[in-house]
Amino acid sequence: MSETINVAEAYERGRTQFMGIELQVAPGALVPRPETELLGRTAVEALRRAHLPSPRIVDMCCGAANLACAIALNIPDARVWASDLTDGCVELARRNAASQGAETRITVLQGDLFEALAGLQLEQTIDMIVCNPPYISESRLKGDRASLLMNEPREAFAAGPYGLSIHMRVTKDAPRYLRPGGLLLFEVGRDQDRQVATLLERNDAYENVSVVLDDAGAGRVVMAYAKG
Repeated sequence: MSETINVAEAYERGRTQFMGIELQVAPGALVPRPETELLGRTAVEALRRAHLPSPRIVDMCCGAANLACAIALNIPDARVWASDLTDGCVELARRNAASQGAETRITVLQGDLFEALAGLQLEQTIDMIVCNPPYISESRLKGDRASLLMNEPREAFAAGPYGLSIHMRVTKDAPRYLRPGGLLLFEVGRDQDRQVATLLERNDAYENVSVVLDDAGAGRVVMAYAKG
């Protein structure tokens, strides 16, 4: 989550572009960032390679549902469950799914991470989980990244003392929902790729952990497969 876009301007316009899609934005939800397109493209490419009939995807920490919409529009038979904690994100995500004509394939849910999926009987059926979680440490939000909180909600950034609290929780709980061979993809902050890769490597539920680099050579997406 960088400041490569003018957040205040985006809120004033009420719209932004993400992977060629025009999406609504509103205070209370993070404005989608250009760097998150790497996660979106990586997810779409992996789904295309897999040639799955009606793939089932979870967009965890969905925010404005930019990833959910991009995946649904690029993979026309995909079924997506998008989840976030706050009223602002859930309301905006539903508006964006509807504005893209994808509301019948994107279900937006509210809850604390996987609690939002409880009772839907999705366990062991999900082909892919994408997650762009908060990943700024509390100390940095009080220091060099304090400006992030001028316009956008703390929940979009704060991730415990090391910036990895949500990565840790999702890593732990995702195997309950992923089918064998299903894929978990995270966006990570700069210099977090090794830590998140190690987190996945140390969990016996995953294999084939890899890191995807951005154009500057920084690892910004970490992915792993659920063991068969």
